[in-house]
Amino acid sequence: MLAHHVLFWLKADTTEEQKVAFRKSLETLKDVESVKTLHIGTPAPIERAVVDITYTFSLSILFEDLAGHDVYQVHHLHTAFLDEFRSLFEKVIIYDSQ
Repeated sequence: MLAHHVLFWLKADTTEEQKVAFRKSLETLKDVESVKTLHIGTPAPIERAVVDITYTFSLSILFEDLAGHDVYQVHHLHTAFLDEFRSLFEKVIIYDSQ
């Protein structure tokens, strides 16, 4: 398995309407054929010094293998998401593990 975890910090002036559209677009990524599991989240209200709750959205995807991840990276749903919403990104951090 390969886990792909993305943390998004959206710009401070991002509207609630834009956040709703952003999340809906993330949800379309479940239709990429190589995606086995997809979870979209927002920070949980956990107050511990080691927990980062500063991000806006998190995206966690499981793939069967690296090849599945590579399919996802160039898939039209993924590139469409990036084309439409990249302008809202203040910061993005990605953790990939296998």
